[in-house]
Amino acid sequence: MFAEYITKLLLVFFGYAYPAFECFKTLEQPHGNYTVQLRFWCQYWIIVAILTVVEMLLEVLVSLIPMYGEAKVAFLVYLWYPKTKGSDLVYETFLRPVVMQYEPNIEERFRNLRPKLGQLLVFYLRNFTERGYTLFQDVLQYVVSRRSGNEKIKGSSSKNKKHDELEDFAEALLGTNAKQRPSRQRK
Repeated sequence: MFAEYITKLLLVFFGYAYPAFECFKTLEQPHGNYTVQLRFWCQYWIIVAILTVVEMLLEVLVSLIPMYGEAKVAFLVYLWYPKTKGSDLVYETFLRPVVMQYEPNIEERFRNLRPKLGQLLVFYLRNFTERGYTLFQDVLQYVVSRRSGNEKIKGSSSKNKKHDELEDFAEALLGTNAKQRPSRQRK
């Protein structure tokens, strides 16, 4: 467990934070070797993005590979390390030929997908906003109902004060006396 945490920490630092800082330094330097370095870092981030997508799609299989996290850290360092400059090799040898072969097809699919993505985003935002609000109200009603069930045990303890504050908060949010509000039936 601790080794996994250390691996994730190394991955964040060596795979994302350090390359992002180097990319920042490239963008902020005066003109000169700017385009060569910028191309190198663009290649790096394209490879990292594709690796991330493949990991997400094959998450179950990736989790079965022993020492995958350590291998990923080593691979990402290989990609940006100045002596190896693996990004050039991986991009030019493997990635570029494949993407160039399928680029028109990929571009067409993205062009067709863009309008549908907007509609899908609006659908999910509406749906999750409404359900989130309903869930929030249900949780508040549950907390208040638990409190009203425990009203027989009143005292001046800090626990009861917290319950009273929470009940007042729930009543203010719901706009009525939460104890008297009928509970909702789930659909």
